[in-house]
Formats: sequence, C-alpha cells, structure tokens
Amino acid sequence: MNELIGRVLNFETTVFPNESALYNQLASHGQSPKALMISCADSRIVPEHIMQAAPGDLFVCRNAGNIVPPHATQNGGVTSTVEYAVMVLGVRDIIVCGHSDCGAMKALSTNADLTAMPNVAAWLRHSHAAQKVCRESYPDDLSDSDKLRNMALENVVAQLAHLRTHPSVASGIARGEIALHGWYVDIHAGQVLGLDGETGRFSPLREGQPMPVALPHGRRLAADAVYAQAAE
Repeated sequence: MNELIGRVLNFETTVFPNESALYNQLASHGQSPKALMISCADSRIVPEHIMQAAPGDLFVCRNAGNIVPPHATQNGGVTSTVEYAVMVLGVRDIIVCGHSDCGAMKALSTNADLTAMPNVAAWLRHSHAAQKVCRESYPDDLSDSDKLRNMALENVVAQLAHLRTHPSVASGIARGEIALHGWYVDIHAGQVLGLDGETGRFSPLREGQPMPVALPHGRRLAADAVYAQAAE
C-alpha cells in the first residue's frame, strides 16, 4: 500500500503538472469519451493501459466477469452506467472486453462450488447462457485451458446480447448511432482479439486490416420504409 501511495504523490508532483492543460480542459468543459468499455475487475486487465487512453478518452465500467445483466426495472450499476454513457455522454461505441485466465469464467467452466459466495453465484447467473453453450456445443474432451478460453469468448457474446436489451442501446442501434464490439485480451500473448459479427469468430486486431466489429454502425429498423406525409 505504501508503494501505491507513493505513486499518488508522484501523480501530484510530476504527472499532473505535465498534463495540467488537459486536466484543466476536462474540468472546464466536461468529458466526451470516445467509447464505453465494460471489462473485468481483474487487476491484470487495465482498459486505459490496453488502449493507451488519455484522461477523458474512455468511459469504463468494471465488474467480475465483464457482465452486462439484461435490462430490468431494478436499478444496477452496470445498467446506470450504460444508460448515462449513451444518453448523456453520447458514446457511439461500446466494448465488452473479456480476458484469459478469468476467475469468474473459471468458476463456470469448472462448475465450482460457490455456496460460500452467494452474491458471486447470483451475479454469475448472467453468464449461464455462455456456460450452457460451452457445455452442450463443444467437445467434452477439451483441456481445462481450452474450456476456460471458450467460456470467456462465449461470455463476451452473451453479454453483447444482454446489452441489446437495454432500451437506450437498442434505440441507438436502430438509429445507426451505436456500434458494439466484443474483445478478448490474451494476457499470455499480449494480444487483443475482436469479434466479427458476420462470422461469429474472434480474430486478432491488426494494423492495416479491417477491425472486426460485432455490430457496426448502421440504421436498423424492422419497418425501415419512407412513409408519405398525411395531407393537411
């Protein structure tokens, strides 16, 4: 803890003075982040570090398992964060970011006994769809590491589906104002994979190549037609 406190002092004496113009601008004019990232609370995954983001670039929501509960009437931290990011900050890109060696996904892939942690068990029910996909659609003889990787990838897919149940997100998608991204960070390889919505597969993000996007910007109305104006 003393080491962390020392870094706070370094921020006050070195980092902040060197970036005071940026912080003053943010304090005076407010924030306008480029994206919302929903990622795991795992200490090894730091969204700002992965994206090399400056202050004000990224709106971040972190929780165990990078989970997005389906929209419901009861209030929740993730739901409120999503709603605020879309309706107040005008975020146009939302990223759900999973990662390798995720403890939450390991609990699901190994059917761990979570009796002593009822809140964790209740939270992870939002990943049961991914768990069922892995249990019934993948071979049984996979290694533990492969099972864990599959769980983390399928969980990103499941949480993106939940995200679309949120009214603010659904409306933004319909108007073509919001794109969804599914990412997976491989800690061991130092590599980020992105979900391609057309193929349903994850592939590495590569400079000079089209970025895989789960759901790109585009107007999506079920009855997308031009209606004649009623005569006055």
